[in-house]
Amino acid sequence: MSEQIKVAILEQKVVDFERLVLKLDDTITKMSEVNTNISRMIAVHEERISQQEKTDEVLFDKLDKLRDKIDNDHNALLNKINFLERKVWSAIGAISVVVILFNVKGQSIVKNLLSTIPTSVTIEEVQPFIRELP
Repeated sequence: MSEQIKVAILEQKVVDFERLVLKLDDTITKMSEVNTNISRMIAVHEERISQQEKTDEVLFDKLDKLRDKIDNDHNALLNKINFLERKVWSAIGAISVVVILFNVKGQSIVKNLLSTIPTSVTIEEVQPFIRELP
């Protein structure tokens, strides 16, 4: 009987082991499916990332072009403003000259500045500031 008990125990262990092997087989199959699904998800995410990188590159190119255009427009406006500013100051100077020349007081000021009045000039000896000691 002891041999029959041992055989029965071994048969029971084999049955339990078969169940365990089947469970492991099912687990391996499920893990394989999960691995396949994860691989698909990674592929989809990589595609999205590459599309986003292309979109970013296009946007950065457009931003660079827009910045260059704005810089050119800004420089053109500065040149126009500087040109107009020079014209305004030239006009103000011309008007000032005309007003001074046609104004009576202005004419007398200009005459005094432009005419030379002869003055007598004398040279005197300079006295030293420090006296000599006796």
